[in-house]
Order: sequence, then structure tokens, then C-alpha cells
Amino acid sequence: MTARVAAGRVAGVRTVPGWLVPTALGLSAIGLLLGVYLTYEHFTQNATLACSTTGTINCQKVTESPWSSFLGVPVAVLGVLFFVVMLALCQPRLFRVDTRRWDAVRLGWSAIGLAFALYLVWAELFHIGAICLWCTGVHVVTFLLFVALLFGQALVEPTRAGSDGAPR
Repeated sequence: MTARVAAGRVAGVRTVPGWLVPTALGLSAIGLLLGVYLTYEHFTQNATLACSTTGTINCQKVTESPWSSFLGVPVAVLGVLFFVVMLALCQPRLFRVDTRRWDAVRLGWSAIGLAFALYLVWAELFHIGAICLWCTGVHVVTFLLFVALLFGQALVEPTRAGSDGAPR
């Protein structure tokens, strides 16, 4: 039996919804750009922060609060790290590999990101008393990425074996 099967699939490769990879990569790229911007603002003391600095919407209050670091690391840097890893995990070849290991890693990593985003929203609402719109953008992207991966993985078609054991 050759590596190619009659249906045109490569043995050991599964079918992934056409929207899943571009959506995951696009959301990861958007999140990375937002994270890079917030990281830049963190290290330049909000020199060019494009957000209100008064009232409930107050990016400066959020980004300069004690909650803007986690274990001594700026959360914006953690956001950049999260989205760099997501970009690596969302490469098309890792979706098509006929193993659930990468699915679990990808979904697990996105769940960690979502849990951390929810923690930060909680901090904004109940401890800081202000909301950062740029941070909210990261939180929304993280949520959408998790939902896309969750539903996309449910739609992945595994490689099926025929009666001769060959993939179809």
C-alpha cells in the first residue's frame, strides 16, 4: 500500500475543518500583536498608551497596578509568551497529525490562557476598579481562540481504517 490512498488523503493524516487553522492562527496573531503593544507600553511607562486615563475605562490604572505583574513578570510579557506558543501549536501540520496528543496540548494551553484572562478580568473588576480596553481585547481574543479550538476539535474527522487496516 502506498502512502497515498484512493481518496487522496495521506496515511496517518486526518481531515480538519477548513476554517479551524486560519481562525486559530489569525486569533493567535491578533493576540500577539495586542500583547506586544501592551508589553511596549509596560516598559515605556505607558508613554503612548491609546486609552482613557480617567473613569472606569482607565488603561493606565490597570497597567500600572500591582495586578499587572504575576510572580514578578509583567502580565503583558506572559501574554506575548502565551500567543507565541499558540502560534506554534496552531501550525497546520500539528492539526493534521493523526494523534490526540497535540489536540490535548493545544486545548490545554488555551484553557490555561482563558483561566488567566478570567483571573485578570476579576482583578480589573473587583480589585483595580477599572477596565483596560487593550487588555479586554486580549481577553476576548483568548476566549474566541478557546471556543474555536474546542468546537473545531469536535469537528475533526479521524483517519478511518478499512477492513484491511489501511487508512481511508
